[in-house]
Amino acid sequence: MADYDAVIGLGCNMGDKRAHVARAIEILTSAGDIRLVARSRDYRSAAWGKTDQDWFVNACIAVVTNLTAHELLDRCLDTERQLGRVRMEHWGPRVIDCDLLVFRDVHLNTQELTLPHPRITERAFVLVPLLEIAPEAVIAGKRASQWLAGLDASDVVAIE
Repeated sequence: MADYDAVIGLGCNMGDKRAHVARAIEILTSAGDIRLVARSRDYRSAAWGKTDQDWFVNACIAVVTNLTAHELLDRCLDTERQLGRVRMEHWGPRVIDCDLLVFRDVHLNTQELTLPHPRITERAFVLVPLLEIAPEAVIAGKRASQWLAGLDASDVVAIE
């Protein structure tokens, strides 16, 4: 992998969406054991999976850390809790979503964590910001750009 240990995807479709994404990044990096090395722009995208809800702001960050994959996942989940996320409906509205997308070259499939993220290759709203910060990323043996080429990314638009 490149100059980062992990890529985290962030998403929000409630309240001040961009502020929630920015605050999640602050919380994730505030202890100093997760260092931000790259941040994508914010992107607007339509809801995915459960489509009868408001649009999302999505972004990706690349980080360097000495934490394990499970410790980083725990930090992501704790960040969601701090921002008030309550999991009530699968793929439903959320104040924040912090997904551990890739962690070094780790391939993992446990009850708690699957790496790379199991649906990363199906989601243009993840791949577009990921490619902005990690253009050489390889996922499941293919370049992320190759996965994106097979998807409709027309509704993933950078917010300036």
